[in-house]
Amino acid sequence: MLRRFICVNASATLSSVAPSPRKKPLIFLGSPQVSVTVLEALLDASSAPNSSFEVAGIVTQPPARRDRGRKVLPSPVAQYALEKGLPSDLIFSPEKAGDEAFLSSLRDLQPELCVTAAYGNILPTKFLNIPVHGTVNIHPSLLPLYRGAAPVQRALQDGVEETGVSLAFTVRKLDAGAVIASKSFQVDDQIKAPELLSLLFSEGSKLLIRELPSIFDGSAKSKAVPQDDSKATLAPKIAPDEAWLSFDQEAFILHNKVRAFAGWPGTRAKVLVLDDKSGQQNELELKIITTRICQSTEVLNGEQDYVTFKKGSLVFSCGGGTALEVLEVQLPGKKAIDATAFWNGLRGQKLKKL
Repeated sequence: MLRRFICVNASATLSSVAPSPRKKPLIFLGSPQVSVTVLEALLDASSAPNSSFEVAGIVTQPPARRDRGRKVLPSPVAQYALEKGLPSDLIFSPEKAGDEAFLSSLRDLQPELCVTAAYGNILPTKFLNIPVHGTVNIHPSLLPLYRGAAPVQRALQDGVEETGVSLAFTVRKLDAGAVIASKSFQVDDQIKAPELLSLLFSEGSKLLIRELPSIFDGSAKSKAVPQDDSKATLAPKIAPDEAWLSFDQEAFILHNKVRAFAGWPGTRAKVLVLDDKSGQQNELELKIITTRICQSTEVLNGEQDYVTFKKGSLVFSCGGGTALEVLEVQLPGKKAIDATAFWNGLRGQKLKKL
C-alpha cells in the first residue's frame, strides 16, 4: 500500500520545490535520524544559486509506533521534510520499494539520480532501472568490509581501530556496487554506535555533495572502483537476544559489545541483590550504559562472583582474569544513573553476578 502524508499548505509550497526543467531531479531515500543529516545537506546544496539539481521527492519508511509504542509517527526523515515545507504529495512511504503504485509515481518524477542513506528497504531491479544515472548509497563502513544492516555496530563489536564511510553505486547484490569515494577514521575505544553513526553519515554527506557533479556527468561510473568480493565481510542485523552480557567472556569483548549496542538494543545483565540482615534475595535486571576495561585485575579470592565498587565504578570480574568497570546503569522504567548513585542505593546490600 502506498501512503502519502497530507499537508494543508502543500499546494502553497509546491511551486518552490517541484522539479523544474532547468534542474536535474534527485530523489532521496532515508528513514532514521542519521539520514536527516544527508537530506539537510542535499537541500542546502540544491538551494545554492549555481546548483544543477533539486530534491524532487522523498522516499521513507511508513509511519510506525514510537515513544514506547504510544504514538504512530512519521519517520524522522518524513518529519524533517514536512517541517522544511516539502509538499506531502512528494513524500512517499511505500510498504515495499517494489510497489507498482509507488514505482509509477517515481517514474512520473523522471529522476536522474536516487540517493539512499539508511533507507531500510530492499530496492528491486525495476526500481534501480528508473533513475538515469543510477542510485548511490552512503554506507557507514569501508566497503567491502561490513556489508549489511549493522556495519557500525558490528565494527565496534569487533573492536576495530579504523572504519569509515563509502559512497557506492547500488546494485542488486547487497552493498556490492563500485565505490565512488570513501573516507577512513580512527576509532576511539570509548565511542558508541550512535555517535559513530552520526559522524560517518555527516562525513558521508560531504562526500556525496563533492561527488554529485561527477555522478551527474557520468564520469563517476568510469572512476568508481569495483569491490573485491574475496575481502567482503558481513554485518548482519542485530537480534534482541544478543543484548545479554555473559561475564564468562573477557572484559574487552563485553566493553566492545556495550559500545556497539548502545541505543538499540542496549546491553543487559542480571544480578542478585543479597541482604545479609534479612536473608532476602532479589534478582535485578540492569541495562549497562557505559563501561571501560579495568586496568587493575586484582579480585579478592572468593569474590569473583560478587560485584565490587571502586572509584566510581561497579567492577565485574570477567573471563581470562579480566575485569569490567561499569560507570553507568539503568533500571527498568527508570532513568540512567551513574555507578555511585546505584551503589549508594543498595545501602549495604551485596551484588552478585548471575
